[in-house]
Amino acid sequence: MTKRILLIACSIAVVLVLGFQLKDKLRQPAEETFSSNEIRYGATGTDVNELQGRLKFIGFYGGSVDGDFGYKTLTAVKRFQGEFGMKVDGIVGSKTKLKLWEATKNWKPTGPNMGEAKSGSSGSPGSAGTGGGGAAASTANDKPANLTPSNNLGYSEQDINLMANAVHGEARGEPYIGQVAVAAVILNRVKSASFPNTISGVIFQPGAFTAVADGQIWLTPNESSKKAVKDALNGWDPTGGCIYYFNPATATSKWIWSRTQVKTIGKHIFCI
Repeated sequence: MTKRILLIACSIAVVLVLGFQLKDKLRQPAEETFSSNEIRYGATGTDVNELQGRLKFIGFYGGSVDGDFGYKTLTAVKRFQGEFGMKVDGIVGSKTKLKLWEATKNWKPTGPNMGEAKSGSSGSPGSAGTGGGGAAASTANDKPANLTPSNNLGYSEQDINLMANAVHGEARGEPYIGQVAVAAVILNRVKSASFPNTISGVIFQPGAFTAVADGQIWLTPNESSKKAVKDALNGWDPTGGCIYYFNPATATSKWIWSRTQVKTIGKHIFCI
Protein backbone atom coordinates (compact mmCIF):
# COMPACT_ATOMS: atom_id res chain seq x y z
CA MET A 1 0.00 0.00 0.00
CA THR A 2 2.87 2.34 0.91
CA LYS A 3 4.57 1.70 -2.46
CA ARG A 4 1.30 2.38 -4.28
CA ILE A 5 0.81 5.69 -2.47
CA LEU A 6 4.42 6.62 -3.20
CA LEU A 7 3.96 5.78 -6.90
CA ILE A 8 0.79 7.90 -7.10
CA ALA A 9 2.54 10.79 -5.35
CA CYS A 10 5.47 10.61 -7.77
CA SER A 11 3.12 10.55 -10.76
CA ILE A 12 1.28 13.61 -9.50
CA ALA A 13 4.59 15.40 -8.95
CA VAL A 14 5.71 14.62 -12.51
CA VAL A 15 2.43 15.89 -13.95
CA LEU A 16 2.70 19.10 -11.93
CA VAL A 17 6.29 19.70 -13.06
CA LEU A 18 5.40 19.12 -16.71
CA GLY A 19 2.38 21.39 -16.34
CA PHE A 20 4.48 24.24 -14.94
CA GLN A 21 7.07 23.75 -17.69
CA LEU A 22 4.38 23.90 -20.36
CA LYS A 23 2.86 26.98 -18.73
CA ASP A 24 6.25 28.70 -18.69
CA LYS A 25 6.83 27.74 -22.32
CA LEU A 26 3.49 29.24 -23.34
CA ARG A 27 4.11 32.42 -21.40
CA GLN A 28 7.66 32.96 -22.65
CA PRO A 29 6.86 34.68 -25.99
CA ALA A 30 4.50 37.16 -24.31
CA GLU A 31 6.93 37.77 -21.46
CA GLU A 32 9.64 38.63 -23.99
CA THR A 33 7.27 41.23 -25.47
CA PHE A 34 5.70 42.66 -22.30
CA SER A 35 6.93 42.99 -18.73
CA SER A 36 5.49 40.64 -16.11
CA ASN A 37 3.23 43.37 -14.69
CA GLU A 38 -0.50 43.52 -15.33
CA ILE A 39 -1.45 46.45 -17.55
CA ARG A 40 -4.49 48.34 -16.25
CA TYR A 41 -6.49 51.48 -16.91
CA GLY A 42 -4.39 54.53 -16.02
CA ALA A 43 -1.04 52.84 -16.73
CA THR A 44 1.62 54.53 -18.89
CA GLY A 45 4.90 53.50 -20.48
CA THR A 46 6.39 51.04 -22.95
CA ASP A 47 4.01 48.19 -22.08
CA VAL A 48 1.07 50.40 -23.03
CA ASN A 49 2.82 51.44 -26.26
CA GLU A 50 3.28 47.78 -27.13
CA LEU A 51 -0.33 47.03 -26.23
CA GLN A 52 -1.75 49.89 -28.29
CA GLY A 53 0.46 49.13 -31.29
CA ARG A 54 -0.57 45.50 -31.38
CA LEU A 55 -4.27 46.24 -30.87
CA LYS A 56 -4.11 48.82 -33.65
CA PHE A 57 -2.38 46.34 -35.95
CA ILE A 58 -5.40 44.03 -35.83
CA GLY A 59 -8.01 46.77 -36.00
CA PHE A 60 -9.24 46.88 -32.40
CA TYR A 61 -7.76 50.27 -31.47
CA GLY A 62 -8.21 53.52 -33.39
CA GLY A 63 -6.49 56.04 -31.12
CA SER A 64 -2.94 57.32 -30.93
CA VAL A 65 -0.13 55.02 -29.81
CA ASP A 66 0.91 57.32 -26.98
CA GLY A 67 1.64 54.97 -24.07
CA ASP A 68 -1.36 56.22 -22.08
CA PHE A 69 -3.90 53.54 -21.06
CA GLY A 70 -7.04 55.65 -21.28
CA TYR A 71 -10.68 54.97 -22.11
CA LYS A 72 -10.08 54.17 -25.81
CA THR A 73 -7.42 51.63 -24.90
CA LEU A 74 -9.64 50.11 -22.24
CA THR A 75 -12.48 49.74 -24.75
CA ALA A 76 -10.13 48.15 -27.29
CA VAL A 77 -8.82 45.66 -24.70
CA LYS A 78 -12.35 44.65 -23.72
CA ARG A 79 -13.35 44.20 -27.38
CA PHE A 80 -10.28 42.02 -27.94
CA GLN A 81 -10.97 39.92 -24.85
CA GLY A 82 -14.60 39.43 -25.85
CA GLU A 83 -13.76 38.49 -29.43
CA PHE A 84 -11.19 35.90 -28.33
CA GLY A 85 -13.34 34.31 -25.62
CA MET A 86 -11.55 35.64 -22.56
CA LYS A 87 -12.85 37.27 -19.39
CA VAL A 88 -13.81 40.83 -20.34
CA ASP A 89 -12.30 42.86 -17.51
CA GLY A 90 -10.02 45.29 -19.35
CA ILE A 91 -7.00 44.02 -17.40
CA VAL A 92 -4.10 42.85 -19.54
CA GLY A 93 -2.70 39.87 -17.66
CA SER A 94 -0.70 36.86 -18.85
CA LYS A 95 -3.58 35.25 -20.80
CA THR A 96 -4.47 38.43 -22.66
CA LYS A 97 -0.80 39.15 -23.39
CA LEU A 98 -0.28 35.67 -24.82
CA LYS A 99 -3.41 35.77 -26.97
CA LEU A 100 -2.48 39.23 -28.26
CA TRP A 101 1.03 38.07 -29.06
CA GLU A 102 -0.35 35.06 -30.96
CA ALA A 103 -2.68 37.32 -32.96
CA THR A 104 0.05 39.82 -33.87
CA LYS A 105 3.13 37.74 -34.63
CA ASN A 106 3.77 39.77 -37.78
CA TRP A 107 3.58 43.12 -35.97
CA LYS A 108 6.70 45.23 -35.64
CA PRO A 109 7.13 48.67 -34.05
CA THR A 110 7.47 51.33 -36.73
CA GLY A 111 8.99 54.22 -34.79
CA PRO A 112 8.00 56.72 -32.09
CA ASN A 113 4.31 55.99 -32.69
CA MET A 114 4.63 52.23 -32.53
CA GLY A 115 2.18 50.42 -34.78
CA GLU A 116 0.58 53.71 -35.89
CA ALA A 117 -1.75 53.27 -38.85
CA LYS A 118 -4.75 55.02 -40.27
CA SER A 119 -8.04 53.53 -39.14
CA GLY A 120 -11.26 53.17 -41.05
CA SER A 121 -14.88 52.48 -40.26
CA SER A 122 -16.11 48.97 -39.68
CA GLY A 123 -18.28 47.01 -42.04
CA SER A 124 -20.34 43.88 -41.63
CA PRO A 125 -18.63 40.46 -41.68
CA GLY A 126 -18.17 39.17 -45.19
CA SER A 127 -17.22 35.53 -45.06
CA ALA A 128 -20.25 34.09 -43.30
CA GLY A 129 -23.51 32.87 -44.82
CA THR A 130 -25.75 29.86 -45.30
CA GLY A 131 -27.69 28.10 -48.03
CA GLY A 132 -27.11 27.85 -51.77
CA GLY A 133 -26.21 30.53 -54.27
CA GLY A 134 -27.51 31.66 -57.61
CA ALA A 135 -24.59 33.75 -58.81
CA ALA A 136 -23.00 33.17 -62.18
CA ALA A 137 -20.00 30.86 -62.25
CA SER A 138 -16.57 32.30 -63.08
CA THR A 139 -13.93 30.98 -65.43
CA ALA A 140 -10.16 31.41 -65.70
CA ASN A 141 -10.72 33.61 -68.76
CA ASP A 142 -11.48 36.50 -66.39
CA LYS A 143 -7.73 37.08 -66.07
CA PRO A 144 -6.68 40.27 -67.87
CA ALA A 145 -4.28 39.89 -70.76
CA ASN A 146 -1.68 42.35 -69.45
CA LEU A 147 -0.64 42.69 -65.83
CA THR A 148 1.95 45.12 -64.56
CA PRO A 149 4.71 42.96 -63.03
CA SER A 150 5.84 43.49 -59.43
CA ASN A 151 3.24 46.16 -58.64
CA ASN A 152 2.86 46.11 -54.85
CA LEU A 153 0.63 49.23 -54.74
CA GLY A 154 2.84 50.67 -52.02
CA TYR A 155 2.13 47.83 -49.55
CA SER A 156 4.94 46.60 -47.35
CA GLU A 157 6.41 43.12 -47.43
CA GLN A 158 4.68 42.53 -44.10
CA ASP A 159 1.31 43.44 -45.66
CA ILE A 160 1.89 41.10 -48.60
CA ASN A 161 2.96 38.22 -46.36
CA LEU A 162 -0.11 38.75 -44.18
CA MET A 163 -2.34 38.63 -47.28
CA ALA A 164 -0.71 35.36 -48.33
CA ASN A 165 -1.44 33.95 -44.87
CA ALA A 166 -5.08 35.01 -45.18
CA VAL A 167 -5.49 33.58 -48.68
CA HIS A 168 -3.92 30.29 -47.60
CA GLY A 169 -6.10 30.07 -44.50
CA GLU A 170 -9.30 30.97 -46.35
CA ALA A 171 -8.88 29.41 -49.81
CA ARG A 172 -6.06 26.88 -50.06
CA GLY A 173 -8.57 24.22 -51.18
CA GLU A 174 -10.03 26.48 -53.86
CA PRO A 175 -9.02 26.65 -57.54
CA TYR A 176 -6.28 29.17 -58.23
CA ILE A 177 -8.70 31.78 -59.54
CA GLY A 178 -10.60 31.46 -56.25
CA GLN A 179 -7.42 32.22 -54.31
CA VAL A 180 -6.82 35.33 -56.40
CA ALA A 181 -10.46 36.30 -55.80
CA VAL A 182 -10.03 36.19 -52.00
CA ALA A 183 -6.90 38.35 -52.28
CA ALA A 184 -8.85 40.77 -54.50
CA VAL A 185 -11.65 41.03 -51.92
CA ILE A 186 -9.10 42.03 -49.27
CA LEU A 187 -7.76 44.78 -51.55
CA ASN A 188 -11.27 45.91 -52.46
CA ARG A 189 -12.11 46.26 -48.77
CA VAL A 190 -9.04 48.39 -48.16
CA LYS A 191 -10.28 50.74 -50.90
CA SER A 192 -13.85 50.78 -49.56
CA ALA A 193 -14.97 53.45 -47.08
CA SER A 194 -16.96 50.76 -45.25
CA PHE A 195 -13.85 48.93 -44.04
CA PRO A 196 -10.51 49.69 -42.37
CA ASN A 197 -8.07 51.14 -44.89
CA THR A 198 -5.08 48.95 -44.06
CA ILE A 199 -4.38 45.31 -44.96
CA SER A 200 -4.03 44.28 -41.31
CA GLY A 201 -7.11 46.25 -40.32
CA VAL A 202 -9.23 44.48 -42.94
CA ILE A 203 -7.90 41.00 -42.19
CA PHE A 204 -8.18 41.31 -38.42
CA GLN A 205 -11.49 43.16 -38.36
CA PRO A 206 -13.52 41.26 -35.76
CA GLY A 207 -15.72 38.57 -37.32
CA ALA A 208 -14.55 39.22 -40.88
CA PHE A 209 -12.55 36.08 -41.74
CA THR A 210 -12.96 32.51 -40.53
CA ALA A 211 -9.22 31.86 -40.79
CA VAL A 212 -8.55 34.50 -38.13
CA ALA A 213 -11.19 33.08 -35.80
CA ASP A 214 -9.94 29.48 -36.02
CA GLY A 215 -6.22 30.26 -36.15
CA GLN A 216 -5.59 29.07 -39.71
CA ILE A 217 -4.30 32.55 -40.51
CA TRP A 218 -0.98 31.41 -38.97
CA LEU A 219 -0.47 28.41 -41.27
CA THR A 220 2.56 28.80 -43.53
CA PRO A 221 1.28 29.90 -46.95
CA ASN A 222 2.18 27.83 -50.00
CA GLU A 223 3.56 29.19 -53.27
CA SER A 224 0.10 29.24 -54.84
CA SER A 225 -1.22 31.58 -52.16
CA LYS A 226 1.78 33.88 -52.52
CA LYS A 227 1.39 33.98 -56.30
CA ALA A 228 -2.35 34.67 -55.97
CA VAL A 229 -1.59 37.74 -53.85
CA LYS A 230 0.88 39.01 -56.44
CA ASP A 231 -1.65 38.55 -59.24
CA ALA A 232 -4.27 40.47 -57.25
CA LEU A 233 -1.78 43.26 -56.53
CA ASN A 234 -0.97 43.38 -60.24
CA GLY A 235 -4.59 44.11 -61.07
CA TRP A 236 -6.38 40.79 -61.53
CA ASP A 237 -9.78 40.88 -59.83
CA PRO A 238 -11.85 37.83 -60.82
CA THR A 239 -14.71 39.13 -58.61
CA GLY A 240 -15.29 42.34 -60.52
CA GLY A 241 -14.98 44.52 -57.41
CA CYS A 242 -16.71 42.38 -54.77
CA ILE A 243 -16.17 43.08 -51.08
CA TYR A 244 -17.91 40.01 -49.61
CA TYR A 245 -17.82 36.25 -50.14
CA PHE A 246 -19.14 33.20 -48.36
CA ASN A 247 -19.31 29.44 -48.56
CA PRO A 248 -23.01 28.49 -48.59
CA ALA A 249 -22.21 24.99 -47.34
CA THR A 250 -20.62 26.11 -44.08
CA ALA A 251 -21.56 29.72 -43.34
CA THR A 252 -24.32 30.58 -40.89
CA SER A 253 -25.06 34.32 -41.24
CA LYS A 254 -28.45 35.23 -42.68
CA TRP A 255 -27.29 38.80 -43.28
CA ILE A 256 -25.04 37.81 -46.17
CA TRP A 257 -28.06 36.87 -48.30
CA SER A 258 -29.07 40.52 -48.42
CA ARG A 259 -26.00 41.28 -50.53
CA THR A 260 -26.10 41.29 -54.34
CA GLN A 261 -24.46 38.09 -55.60
CA VAL A 262 -22.13 38.59 -58.55
CA LYS A 263 -20.56 35.22 -59.27
CA THR A 264 -19.58 31.83 -57.90
CA ILE A 265 -15.91 30.88 -57.94
CA GLY A 266 -15.14 27.42 -56.60
CA LYS A 267 -17.11 26.95 -53.39
CA HIS A 268 -17.46 30.68 -52.68
CA ILE A 269 -20.17 33.10 -53.73
CA PHE A 270 -18.87 36.64 -54.19
CA CYS A 271 -21.08 39.67 -53.45
CA ILE A 272 -21.16 43.44 -53.38
